[in-house]
Order: sequence, then structure tokens, then C-alpha cells
Amino acid sequence: MTTAVFIDGEAGTTGLQIRDRLEARDDISLVSVPTEHRKDAAARKDAFAEADVSILCLPDDAARDAVILAGGTRIIDASTAHRTAAAWVYGMPELPGQRDRIRDATRVANVGCYATGSIAMLRPLTDAGLVPHDHGVVLTGVSGYTGGGKALIAEYEAGTAPDLYLYALTQSHKHIPEIMKYGGLTRKPLFQPMVANFAQGMMVQLHLHADLLPGEIAGHARIEAALRDFYHGDPFVSVEMAGDRIDPQATRDTNRMILSVQGDGAGRVTVTAVLDNLGKGASGTAVQNLNIMIGAKETAGLT
Repeated sequence: MTTAVFIDGEAGTTGLQIRDRLEARDDISLVSVPTEHRKDAAARKDAFAEADVSILCLPDDAARDAVILAGGTRIIDASTAHRTAAAWVYGMPELPGQRDRIRDATRVANVGCYATGSIAMLRPLTDAGLVPHDHGVVLTGVSGYTGGGKALIAEYEAGTAPDLYLYALTQSHKHIPEIMKYGGLTRKPLFQPMVANFAQGMMVQLHLHADLLPGEIAGHARIEAALRDFYHGDPFVSVEMAGDRIDPQATRDTNRMILSVQGDGAGRVTVTAVLDNLGKGASGTAVQNLNIMIGAKETAGLT
């Protein structure tokens, strides 16, 4: 038995990568709308009706409109539109009990790229009581330019964009609400993202002063132990030792995420998450969520 899947917005960066991960599978049949009708509401409505599960790879407003058009079709939304909405299940399988919620859901909001790394580091520490919910958290990160969509990709391919730049300087990045909600924070974190001159890859860092945290923390041992316990046996997330350099492109074209803990042994600790912004940060997790929803092997179509 095959599952019919419609990717609304399949011509975009995330949509293309989802399609690449699904089209060779014999348990999936892809529903498509001819190129000339991709913005035709009637044609899209027919595609939604034909599909068992639809994946939205659209801007936020268009995604909200698509949900109305989709009717009762099960949906995975890759946009930011529904990530903190009460009626939607958050599509980050690694969170406690979340696989069961995703399996039974009709509406799944795919986790954001920066949010994936941030929550992956924070949630084990807030759950364990190592980082208080109201702690003044500092996060930094750098992403490949494909995370900025077609316009930014065109800038880099034309050679007109800087090799590295900061953005979201007003502390208003769109992923902050989901980081707070699912990372276990009640106080808004400081978060400074960057874009660099490489296509795919991402590194997110959590910076901590251990002496400002509750309990006695010798170096980073308890932080690393909490991460290892949380992700024990996970198919895609691992906690590893880092060398002198960390490459944000180390997991490119995969659904893997590597966490590591660095520090000076005297209480200054940095936790690092490395993932592919288009893989584990977008299309890979969308496919992982799809697999859970349809009862397929969670790792199907993913590396």
C-alpha cells in the first residue's frame, strides 16, 4: 500500500529536497500539479483531496491559506505559521512523547532550522533542571545562505552578497517563540544569527556560565551527561567529542545532528549543534515526520 503525498510548493528549495527524498520510494506516490497550474486554487484543491498527506513549503500567509484549501487532508507545514499554535503538533520528534503525538496528528508544524539546534541543546538542560526556565540564555549561530530563500541564493550566486553578515539585530528572529516554548524558556533569549558564504550547513551555539546555574557543575560533565541521556538511542542525534575546529557543513545532505560540549574546565561552557539547515533543519525532518505519521520506518529515505 502506498501513501499519496502532495508537496505544495515543490519548486522551492525545501520542496525540491523533500521530493528528492521521496520520489524513489515504493511506499510513496507523489501527487503533482502541472507547472502552469501551481498557483491555481482549483488544481491545488484537487491535489489536496487526492493526497493522504500534504507538505506545505510556502511562505507563512500562503501556508495559512493552503490549510483552508486542504480541507481534512493531513498536513505537515514547513513554514513558521503554525509552530506555536495550540491546535498543531510540533514536528520535532526528539522531544519527550512527541513521536506519539506526531503519529496521531492531522496537523504537524515542522520545526525551524535554528530552532532545531537551539531546542536540541536547551530542552535536555531545562528538563534536567541544569538551566532554569527563566535563565538569561545566549544563543549564536551561522547558517548557509540557502536558508534565506531564492532572493538570497541569487545574491550569493551572483557574488554580490558579503562572505558573512549578521541579521535579526533587533532580537526579533522568527524562531524565538518556538525556541522559548519548546526549549523550556520563560525569559526571551539573546539570539544572534549569521549567514555565511556556503550553501548548506548550520552551527548553533549555547553559551553558559556554569557558576550562574544551580547545583555544582564540574566543568561541563553534567551538561554532557544530560545531553547523552536525552538522546540515547536516537536515530539521528548524537553527542560527540569535538576537535579544535567545528565545521558547520559536517552533516550536509543528511538528517543528522551532532551535539558537542566545549569549555575551559573552569565554568565557561559552550554547547554546539551542527546540522544541515535544509536537511535536519527543514526537508529531512519533514520526511522524518511523514514517516512517523504513516507508520513507515522513521529512517526511510534519510541518511
